[in-house]
Amino acid sequence: MTPLHLPTPLVESAALSRAAGRRVWLKLEALQAPGSFKIRGIGLACQTYRERGAQRFVSSSGGNAGLAVAYAGRRLGVPVQVVVPTSSTARARELLAAEGAEVTVHGDSWQEANALAQSLLGPDDAFIHPFDDPLLWSGHATMIDEVAAAGLRPSGVLVSVGGGGLLSGVIEGLRRNAMAEVPVFAVETEGAASLHAALKAGQRVTLDAITSIATSLGAKQVCEQAFTLAQSHPLKSLVVSDADAVRACVRLMNDHRLVVEPACGAALAPAYSGSAELSTVGDDLLVIVCGGATATAAQLLAWADKLR
Repeated sequence: MTPLHLPTPLVESAALSRAAGRRVWLKLEALQAPGSFKIRGIGLACQTYRERGAQRFVSSSGGNAGLAVAYAGRRLGVPVQVVVPTSSTARARELLAAEGAEVTVHGDSWQEANALAQSLLGPDDAFIHPFDDPLLWSGHATMIDEVAAAGLRPSGVLVSVGGGGLLSGVIEGLRRNAMAEVPVFAVETEGAASLHAALKAGQRVTLDAITSIATSLGAKQVCEQAFTLAQSHPLKSLVVSDADAVRACVRLMNDHRLVVEPACGAALAPAYSGSAELSTVGDDLLVIVCGGATATAAQLLAWADKLR
């Protein structure tokens, strides 16, 4: 079957390379049609469940995952219902509706929205999880397939972590391309660092609340697969401030004319700041520019002014 995602550019960033003191490459997942990497795994999941007979897709996400499901559903001619929490933005709801999805608002958090979404499933429906499904991880891994096909063997990979779907996909991609020894820097923002808390505790923990503006990283508990991989793969957990994430977004916008959300800025922040943590790896650092369809230049500048 023809994938619903697009192959994305892999570009060397002169600005980030100067800042980080080493060559930095950007995998531009923000250029996917629905605005983020999510369509890789979610597209594969939707196509697979459609082939298995699904007549409707149900999901729970007020952000990139929901938009990817809505996009996939429109492309496949399958109706979509997305349950979003009250914390989702008006822009996110508008984008979901523009893709033809039925939008239901419920609960203060993703967990509450997810519980309702699960209860809505009928016998011919497929639930499309935002981050915890092996099909998603396999689909997300295709971005590393593309990196390998381009002839790049990175010395390290910077990736933002929310629920852990992207992290799981990146590590799967490294392993299936004979790069299992390549270290991953898993970056979260303060107030949304569920993986960092889990690694510190030695077990998965549930955060009391998400207080970061990087709401796309707002899973109170990281998925089991990501936690397991984080302990078996060379990995360093990093936590940055909201201010650092937003500053990185603004710098990327100025350097590369590309608007991404703070959740994506988290992965960019250590490279832009020349973090000492990156001194353990050589040249050819890869950053997954994961995207963010709901981000706007005006919102980024407002956050940057507020967090100054």
